Amino acid sequence: MSVNEVYVFRPFKLIALLCVFLALCLDVVALLSPAWVTAERYSLSLWESCTDSGTDWSCYSTLKSDWQIATLVLLLAGAAVTLVAFLIALISLCKGTQRKHYRTVAVFLFTAVVLQACALVLYPIKFIDGTVLQTYHEFNWGYGLGWGATIFMLGGGILFCLRTDMYEDAMY
Repeated sequence: MSVNEVYVFRPFKLIALLCVFLALCLDVVALLSPAWVTAERYSLSLWESCTDSGTDWSCYSTLKSDWQIATLVLLLAGAAVTLVAFLIALISLCKGTQRKHYRTVAVFLFTAVVLQACALVLYPIKFIDGTVLQTYHEFNWGYGLGWGATIFMLGGGILFCLRTDMYEDAMY
């Protein structure tokens, strides 16, 4: 590089990899969260439902309901696809063969977004349809983290679709 040349560094792929990593972390925390729906004396997660009888909490598995199993399977599939996309992107960026695999990573991420969005739309619809609580209930932070993970997956997929190699020529 001579004195008159300027190199422009565009870290879109690195930011995309960070988005995918954050999505993966948020997804794991959302899957393990004990609070997807809360109400007075009631808590529901992806794995168990707990009620307070006044003296102690009694919990039972939620894996008996079809829609809760479907939600869990969709979320786990989305997390698995995101993990595969993250590993492909990380290996590609470390080896320097980035351009070959950007489109593959983006397709994986968009697939994970569809899986996650289906699960996150199914969950409140079937919960409200099947459960009538006499008290005020709200979808809690575990559900919100699921949406956060989905948004980061979408952002990472969009950033992996950007073609920054077209702008890297002798003009800069």
